[in-house]
Amino acid sequence: MDEPYTGPAIPVGVDVQVESLDSISEVDMDFTMTLYLRHYWKDERLSFPSITNKSMTFDGRLVKKIWVPDVFFVHSKRSFIHDTTTDNIMLRVFPDGHVLYSMRITVTAMCNMDFSRFPLDSQTCSLELESYAYTDEDLMLYWKNGNESLKTDEKISLSQFLIQKFHTTSRLAFYSSTGWYNRLYINFTLHRHIFFFLLQTYFPATLMVMLSWVSFWIDRRAVPARVSLGITTVLTMSTIITGVNASMPRVSYIKAVDIYLWVSFVFVFLSVLEYAAVNYLTTVQERKERKLREKFPCTCGIPNTKTMMLDGTYSESDANSLAGYTRSQTVIEEEKQDKMVVHLAMSNESNSSRKRGLKGHVGLRIIQNTHAIDKYSRIIFPGTYIFFNLIYWSVFC
Repeated sequence: MDEPYTGPAIPVGVDVQVESLDSISEVDMDFTMTLYLRHYWKDERLSFPSITNKSMTFDGRLVKKIWVPDVFFVHSKRSFIHDTTTDNIMLRVFPDGHVLYSMRITVTAMCNMDFSRFPLDSQTCSLELESYAYTDEDLMLYWKNGNESLKTDEKISLSQFLIQKFHTTSRLAFYSSTGWYNRLYINFTLHRHIFFFLLQTYFPATLMVMLSWVSFWIDRRAVPARVSLGITTVLTMSTIITGVNASMPRVSYIKAVDIYLWVSFVFVFLSVLEYAAVNYLTTVQERKERKLREKFPCTCGIPNTKTMMLDGTYSESDANSLAGYTRSQTVIEEEKQDKMVVHLAMSNESNSSRKRGLKGHVGLRIIQNTHAIDKYSRIIFPGTYIFFNLIYWSVFC
C-alpha cells in the first residue's frame, strides 16, 4: 500500500521504551540497547465503523500489506527484531484510522567516546532515528510527547557505568544528494565507576612504587637484593601498563590512566637508577680507601694500632689504655708517633670542618652502610609521589 495521501508531510509520532542497555564496548566504541519502538500516525484508508469504538490488533503479517514508516537507526552496526516465539511486532488500528505500530528491537550503534579522562570519564552516547526514504517534505518525524516520549526501566544498570540520565532531542539532517530529513535522538550519559580501576590498576601501581622505596633501607652492599627488587617492580609496572592498554582502543592521545601509570613507572625506574648511582659512588669510595692504605702502610712499633685524633693526640679511651705503660715506654712511643698511621673513616660527612675522633677496636675501619643519596631518597621520593597524587586527583576527580 502506498503512503496515506499526497500533500503536506505525514506526521509520525514516535515514542521509545528502553528495556535494557546491554553492553558498552570501549574497544569497538559502540553500545547495545534493547527497546520498544512505537510509531503513531493516521491513515484514513484503515478507518472502520465500530459501535464500541474498540481497536483491532494484528501481528506482523499485516505490516507487509499496509504502509508503515521506514524508520532506521543512523550509525547502527547491527540490529534485529526479536522473533521468539514469533515476530515481536504489533499493529493496532483504531476506528478513526489512527495506527499504532510497535516493535521490539535490539540495536548496536556507534558511540564516539573520548578517553582523555579515562577511567575518570563520562561518556554521552546517542541512538539516532530517521526516515530512510522520505524527506521532511514527505514525512514529519517527531517525539510524540516531548521528553515524556522516552521511558526507561528503573532496573537498568551496567557493571562499569552509572546511567545518569536519558533525554530526547530532534533536528534536521542534511544529505547533499537527497535533501533534509527529520532525525530523532535518544541521548544518555554514562559515568564510569572508578572502584574497579582503583583495585585493578591504581592500587597495584601505587604499591609497586612504594615497594621500590624499600631498597633505600637495604644495605647498599646487598647488590642481589636491591637489583632484583628494582627489576621486579619495573617488570610488574610494565605488565600493569600492558594489561590496561590491551582492553582499550588504540587512541592517539594520552589518557588519564596513562599519566598515572607512566609517572609511577618513572618513579620505579628512578629507584633503580638511584641504586646504580649509590653502587658506583660506593665503589669509587672504596677504591680511594684502598689507595690510601697502600700509600701509608702500617709500620707501627707497638703491638696494637691505636686510633688517634686528627691533631696527633690520643683520645680519652686511648689515654686510659696507656695508663699501664711506664714513662720510658711512653717516651719511646711518642718518638715513634710520626710513624703511626691514622686510619681514616671515609663517610658522607667527610666535608665537615669539624674533626672527630676515630673510635673502635684495633684495625677497625668505620664505613657507613647508608649512603647520603639513600637518606635523601627516603624523603624526596615519597614526598614527590604524594605531591603528584594530590595534583592528579584534584585535576581529574
